[in-house]
Amino acid sequence: MKITQLNLYKVQPRWLFLKIETDQGISGWGEPVVEGRAGTVEACVRELSDYLIGKDPLRIEDHWQVLYRGGFYRGGPILMSAISGIEQALWDIKGKYYNLPVYEMLGGAARDKIRVYSWIGGDRPSDVAHAAKDKVDAGFTAVKMNGTEELNYIDTTRKVDEVIERIAMVRGAVGKDVGIGIDFHGRVHKAMAKILVKELEPYRPMFIEEPVLPENNEALQEIARHTVIPIATGERQYSRWGFKQLLMDGYVDIIQPDLSHAGGILEVKKIAAMAEAFDIAVAPHCPLGPIALASSLQLDACTPNAIIQEQSLGIHYNQGTDLLDYLADPTVFEYTDGFVKIPNGPGLGIQINEEKVKEAAKIGHDWKNPVWRNEDGTVAEW
Repeated sequence: MKITQLNLYKVQPRWLFLKIETDQGISGWGEPVVEGRAGTVEACVRELSDYLIGKDPLRIEDHWQVLYRGGFYRGGPILMSAISGIEQALWDIKGKYYNLPVYEMLGGAARDKIRVYSWIGGDRPSDVAHAAKDKVDAGFTAVKMNGTEELNYIDTTRKVDEVIERIAMVRGAVGKDVGIGIDFHGRVHKAMAKILVKELEPYRPMFIEEPVLPENNEALQEIARHTVIPIATGERQYSRWGFKQLLMDGYVDIIQPDLSHAGGILEVKKIAAMAEAFDIAVAPHCPLGPIALASSLQLDACTPNAIIQEQSLGIHYNQGTDLLDYLADPTVFEYTDGFVKIPNGPGLGIQINEEKVKEAAKIGHDWKNPVWRNEDGTVAEW
């Protein structure tokens, strides 16, 4: 079996899908994208495709090594996201070739289902109590929200109070047993993070996500001294080598590799095994589309230290098109009592509605994240 063609589809709301075809009629789907840089990743995949055409798609590890190490410069969000989507599609092909779900080829299932959380509140969190209650009424047992709007290095007590009031309202609306993930989104600098994590403790968040920018991970040591709230980070770390120091430092409780950014399914399996050796949990990052979610669920199935899965149904980014819209069978992601079952079909376990994808790709998208500024005019983290 040989790879014959790679086709890319830029589809709304902000996704990039990849289909790899073979001379035996077996094809696989992947999701290689950086949010806001879809066109750049598309160019990278096309560049890498020159190597892949004519190759055996089953030699996944070898192809990964060549794509990663075959260039003098390596790593980073663009190259790793391109490799990730290619790798997902190759696993999809391999699973279909052997008529097995991907998790069966990675050691077999360690679970039948995994807990999921749902987003509330939007970029600038608002009406969070009502939204959280709606999600709980719909069966979810955990939610995640942005904790803040833009924050300067040292900001006002009013902004701190607003954060605390929002979380207090959510906790009051959902009760004590619902998990609340609070995403600082790298918007918070170290000094303000120390204040916020201490003030938030009475509300017992499930975790604090990206309390500082990943470029400032050394600050996690100091933040960890100020709180007992679990610290989560990792969506902007790439490959085993990007996670190595983070794990060795020991200040993170949950890592959040993204299977469309960190190197794909097997690479995140390796990252998760590293984390398990440090007694650290895994909660894969996935605010993306159905292929990325299917890949994440295959990983979750065979990863004992995976604890919860992000998914994008109803997320504020999905304007006009949502998670299930490109699936031939949307029931494959059936959420019940706060869990989703692991798809057990061959490959990634999903079927893409290719005609709908092709129609959507005629429109495409040019999604970009907003640029925020502080009150004084300086650029703020989004």
